[in-house]
Amino acid sequence: MDWPGAVAATEEIEIQTSRGQDAPARRTTIWAVVDDGEVYVRSVRGDSGRWYREIVADPEAAVLLDGESVPVRAVPTPDAGSVDRMNAALRHKYGDSSELGSMLRDDVLHTTLRLERR
Repeated sequence: MDWPGAVAATEEIEIQTSRGQDAPARRTTIWAVVDDGEVYVRSVRGDSGRWYREIVADPEAAVLLDGESVPVRAVPTPDAGSVDRMNAALRHKYGDSSELGSMLRDDVLHTTLRLERR
C-alpha cells in the first residue's frame, strides 16, 4: 500500500483502537489528511471522542484502508505548526463539506494527532 498516498486519496479512513490489550478492538470512521508526507487526524468530539480517548491511552492502533490493516502509532501534535498544517489540509480536502467547521473549532484543535506507520 502507498502510505500516505492512499490516505490522501480516500475520503475517510477507519481507525481501529482498543481500551486495552484484553479489550475488543473497535473501528471508527474518521477524516484524515496528509501534509508533507505526514498523516494527521483529529477528534471531532474533542476529548469525549471514544477513539481519541482510547488512542491517547494506548497509541498503538491500526488504519483500515483499501482492505488492508496498517499498524500505526499516534503521536500527539497539538503544537501551533501542526494544527495550522492540519487546518489547511482539512480546508483543501474537505472544503465543500458542511461538516468542515466542526473540525476547526478551537475546542478540538488540541486533539490533533500524527499517525506514524509502524
